[in-house]
Amino acid sequence: MSRVKILGVIPARFASTRFPGKPLALIAGKPLIQRVVEQCQQAKSLSEIVVATDDERIATAARKFCRVEMTRADHPSGSDRIAEVAERISCDAVVNIQGDEPLIAPNVIDTVAGALAQNEMSTAATPIKNLAELDNPNVVKVVVNAAGRALYFSRRTIPYLREAANRPVPEQLAAFPFLKHLGIYGYRRETLLRLVKFPVSPLENAEKLEQLRALENGVGIAVVKVDYDSIGVDMPEDVARVEKILKTK
Repeated sequence: MSRVKILGVIPARFASTRFPGKPLALIAGKPLIQRVVEQCQQAKSLSEIVVATDDERIATAARKFCRVEMTRADHPSGSDRIAEVAERISCDAVVNIQGDEPLIAPNVIDTVAGALAQNEMSTAATPIKNLAELDNPNVVKVVVNAAGRALYFSRRTIPYLREAANRPVPEQLAAFPFLKHLGIYGYRRETLLRLVKFPVSPLENAEKLEQLRALENGVGIAVVKVDYDSIGVDMPEDVARVEKILKTK
């Protein structure tokens, strides 16, 4: 999609139950949001990068290194926030990048963006290798069909391995290629604007996963498999972990 305009939009909120002010937390001398933007700037597919926020403190910091769009404070999800931005800015597609992943790989962004050439919506997944993640409800799993499109996302371990369910976790991982969903989404502009007009769907409400609204309303999601595992900043103690990785690089 080299001839189309693809926005990279990073939703950023100041309020956070576990880590208030997270986007402005310093990581090796730079705010977290700047680290994310700099990774996005290395992606080849994005025409422009935008920080979408309802907080003036974040906006003031982010204006030093990228475009900022102020949004309403009452958005129920990141998709709703980026849809407000997509309504204002002329573009063909949007990639929603999580604002708490300072090490997001540029090639993952490009791969998700590239999938929009043949699909309305796209996302990424990676094989589960960490034993602790298989039964962790905070690690979202996805199953795909033969064409590489999502069948379902769940906080439960899916699929259920009938013949291996009682085996040790290493044996279960060896028996099936479980996929961990990565929180990056690509949308064609018209798909995004249509999607946010649908009400919260029953499955979305049950699992608290906004991508299920797309599946329930017949929007196909291409799932690209990547050799990358997200390293997010969820708690203050995650800052030191990311700084240690940066030093090794």
